[in-house]
Amino acid sequence: MTLLFDRHRRIASPALAPADLDGRARRPIELTIGLVNNMPDSALKATDHQLARLLQNAAPRHVRIRLHCFSLPSIARAQAAQNHVAQAYTDIGELDGLGIDGLIVTGAEPIASDLRDEPYWPELTPIIDWAKTNTRSTIWSCLAAHAAVLHLDGVERQRLAAKCSGVYGCVKVQDDWLTDGIGSSLEVPHSRLNAVNEPLLASRGYEILTRSDDVGVDTFARSMPSRFVFFQGHPEYDALSLQREYMRDIARFLAGQRDDYPRLPKSYFSAETEAVLNAFEARAKVKRDPTIAAELPGLTLRPDLAAGDAADLLFKNWISFLARQE
Repeated sequence: MTLLFDRHRRIASPALAPADLDGRARRPIELTIGLVNNMPDSALKATDHQLARLLQNAAPRHVRIRLHCFSLPSIARAQAAQNHVAQAYTDIGELDGLGIDGLIVTGAEPIASDLRDEPYWPELTPIIDWAKTNTRSTIWSCLAAHAAVLHLDGVERQRLAAKCSGVYGCVKVQDDWLTDGIGSSLEVPHSRLNAVNEPLLASRGYEILTRSDDVGVDTFARSMPSRFVFFQGHPEYDALSLQREYMRDIARFLAGQRDDYPRLPKSYFSAETEAVLNAFEARAKVKRDPTIAAELPGLTLRPDLAAGDAADLLFKNWISFLARQE
């Protein structure tokens, strides 16, 4: 299988002649995938790599993927991130001319209380409208999912009492090609300040595919005629993504950039690490000094954390759907 970024930069060697189990050669298929990466600078490259790896692992041997990365110009970025975008990304103005089969739009760090006040809103909504008829399927992740349902159907997100952060068991609500292969439960990372109302989504024609008793709707979908897939969580996160976010938020608290100390991600760290972090929190609230962050010891994740399993299954099903349409 071959995976290419734009500008034809090879990042994996092509497989030998792909064949079915009976030995007959299969017709090769090339899919063009677009990634609109709205993540903050600290997660920009990591998101590129996570999704490139997921797509590479998800594609059958006879499917070749060409991945184009895009960035919305209105998202403010430091010089290093601007350089990365200039060197590795395709101009968003070329989106319509590339024959995109599937599109992935990531979330972003929230700034405004109302999504319509976000600086990128005027650039994001035309992409939502364009994707309805110019892709076979589009994935909207976290904040991008909230923005899409707001623009499409006026479904407003609701502020949570506390940030939803952790790994949650999500069960399949109904059969769908996207949920094919889900057993008793999928463990999905969530990291968000807001949520959308499940009954309201259902009343507007959205299909609830997976949910959690703890955090509500997880994955939902709608056909229009492109098949829109919405993730409230972050199945694409690697094992350390939530740790990086948590440490970032601790650093912001210590630097006086936020008033509240971040909550521990649920069902994520080992019991021993949780005890260490709880003790550090008590100390940090007494001595609010950025220098004490260096005194944190190494952190250990939950030993049975099934990192990446949800994303592997969901993206394999998504790529298979796109290949069948081809």
